[in-house]
Amino acid sequence: MTGNISSDYKKLMEKIKETIIFNSAQAVIQWDMETMMPPKAIGLRSQQLALMSGMQHKMETSPEIGKLLESIEKHPDYGKLDAVQKRNIYLIRKNYDEQTKLPEELVVAIAKQRAIAVDVWKKAKATKNFAMFRPELEKNIELAKKAAEILMKVKRTATPYDALIDIFEPKMTAKEITKVFDELREGLVSLLRKCEHAPKQPDTSFLSRKIPIDVQRKIAIALAEVVQYDVTSKNAGGRIDQTEHPFTNGYYDDVRITTHYYEDMFASSVFSVLHEAGHAIYEQDLNPEWMYQPVGTGCSSGFHESQSRTVENIIGRSREFWVYFLPKLKELTGKTLADVDLDKFVHAINQVKPSKIRVEADEVTYGLHIIVRLNIERDLFADKITVKELPEIWNQSYKDYLSIKIENDSEGVMQDTHWASGYYGYFPSYALGNIYSGQMLETMEKDLPNWRKQLAKGSFTEIKQWLAKNVHNQGNLYDPADLIKRITGRELTVKPYLSYLNEKCSKLYGF
Repeated sequence: MTGNISSDYKKLMEKIKETIIFNSAQAVIQWDMETMMPPKAIGLRSQQLALMSGMQHKMETSPEIGKLLESIEKHPDYGKLDAVQKRNIYLIRKNYDEQTKLPEELVVAIAKQRAIAVDVWKKAKATKNFAMFRPELEKNIELAKKAAEILMKVKRTATPYDALIDIFEPKMTAKEITKVFDELREGLVSLLRKCEHAPKQPDTSFLSRKIPIDVQRKIAIALAEVVQYDVTSKNAGGRIDQTEHPFTNGYYDDVRITTHYYEDMFASSVFSVLHEAGHAIYEQDLNPEWMYQPVGTGCSSGFHESQSRTVENIIGRSREFWVYFLPKLKELTGKTLADVDLDKFVHAINQVKPSKIRVEADEVTYGLHIIVRLNIERDLFADKITVKELPEIWNQSYKDYLSIKIENDSEGVMQDTHWASGYYGYFPSYALGNIYSGQMLETMEKDLPNWRKQLAKGSFTEIKQWLAKNVHNQGNLYDPADLIKRITGRELTVKPYLSYLNEKCSKLYGF
């Protein structure tokens, strides 16, 4: 039974490598669905994804994996495995135990339904028609609840929703997140009031000046170059495409991002490119020795968001970044922004003002958008509310939290792709990412006191190396709570993030 532990470990990792490669192939199919797929192909694509999901489930639940795991775990030499090997075994065991409890027909049904729901969501959003989307969303949630009920028992979580959160943020619970978010909300609302009543308000009128889409594509490539996300060289591992909802997709040597372009909202693509590039460089800077291993993935969705928010906001909305990049932006846009000075530009892109759309939200109000979604998801999976009630609850929540009136469901409950895509439990990751980024910034400033001066010269290298060493190269060796403590010496806390925002806003708004 015990056998040769080295031989068994090698066989197990070969099996896992196959599942990882297969999963990366699915990612390309999903990328194509969002970017290049002709409209008529959705029926075929839903069947392709359903078939591939079923195949992946078979691979991940292979009895051979179970036998190899058991042999390794019970071997007298198990204690001699190194930390990376033990973490791989832990992650494989966790996934195996969860996947073997999920019926294959449920996994296939979920994959097929998600593809259909995303397609219908796009059409419903374009026509502002929630009634069109509602039946598909109801099917999505019904299937997700079935999976959550099963996973709750395997993961030993208190609620089905906690089982879904664990997929994205391991060992985190809705109760813990709610407690942290309550403190976050208090700090954000207080800061929002200060900004709203400050004497120094930004002029943002120039942000709606029209910049042609082909010019914005050049801006996107220039931004990617600054943060060292290669999309142009002969050895490039990335590309930038256009979609309704920006996203990042890929693995190590093939990591693709998307953005959206609006002629009269050029800043939208600027910050979505920086955000997605933050995700992409995380994936590309994972430890190359861990490729095809479970440890060779990101720590969690929250950590992934910490990297995208760091690049988008802490770097991309800093004055120093625009000391370097504003002249390049002016060069690419000709006369359109010639009259805009640096301080005016920086204040405008850091405007604090409640808005309807999460992806367009400023740093202060962004967390409030996430808290609304957490509350809704938590109640939805506790059967306290129904899909039919979502538009009304959403609109009331935006009124309560952001004093915003939602005019239609496309700018309301249908604005995000996540629920169509079946990503329930993902939304908290965004705000957790902001909190992690604040803690990391506090530590980075001690380690790299001159990072802002380097950035003003256009050098992102020092920052990227720090992120690679402390975050990217660590992969999935630790759970998120352990990794943030290793990097910063502190457990999860909102204080550094709130301090960063208060310091920035007080300078910009003069309070």
